Amino acid sequence: MSCPTAHSPVPPSGAGGMLPGVTPPATPSPGDLADRVAALMKRRSRVLLGIAGAPAAGKSTLAAWLVSALTARGLPAVGVPMDGFHLADATLDALGRRDRKGAVDTFDGYGYLALLRRLRAEQETTVYAPAFERDLEQPLAGSIAVPPGTRVVVTEGNYLLLEEPPWPDVWGAFDEVWFVGLDDATRRERLLDRHVRFGKAPDAARAWVEAVDEPNARLIAASAGRADLTVDVSGLDLRA
Repeated sequence: MSCPTAHSPVPPSGAGGMLPGVTPPATPSPGDLADRVAALMKRRSRVLLGIAGAPAAGKSTLAAWLVSALTARGLPAVGVPMDGFHLADATLDALGRRDRKGAVDTFDGYGYLALLRRLRAEQETTVYAPAFERDLEQPLAGSIAVPPGTRVVVTEGNYLLLEEPPWPDVWGAFDEVWFVGLDDATRRERLLDRHVRFGKAPDAARAWVEAVDEPNARLIAASAGRADLTVDVSGLDLRA
């Protein structure tokens, strides 16, 4: 399936110590980013914004800041992470995939797409979305309410720009998709720290990064050229 044509892909290149395929990041101000979303609202009653990128690139940081900044402007926003569509560990065990949790086939991509379509179509009722609890490392159903009056849904995830089904339809469900780029050394350092913080021994964390996270990161980087905007959050002051 070809990707939708509503977006204007940026040609890929390799630069700045990032994974091959990641376009050199733009350096807009935080206010510029919020203005960009506000401009999208001129043609939609509800904007769906996707934020893609490799693990630990800063997707969640940017998404959380946008939700706060837009809401403060009087544009009610809610964050809905793709991580809520992780398959449960019991399912991963049954499929033999738990040893690579976080790979693209350890998510319910079609379930995520169905949620995006509901968020677009069902604006007069509250839609409930799953979250991901990092302490438990499990998805939690019905954890996030998207009420009527929500003007912007910001959703972040690794695989939003892939070519394989259902991801082209996922991409097409958004008004824009941004890609968060970050130099590889910094991103890997953050990723190792995250794994250790949530319970892995340092050696186990390094092994997981090499065997699981980095192959995923290369796959994600290859999709970066389809983004509407590439942003490096390390150059942004996202403090409230």
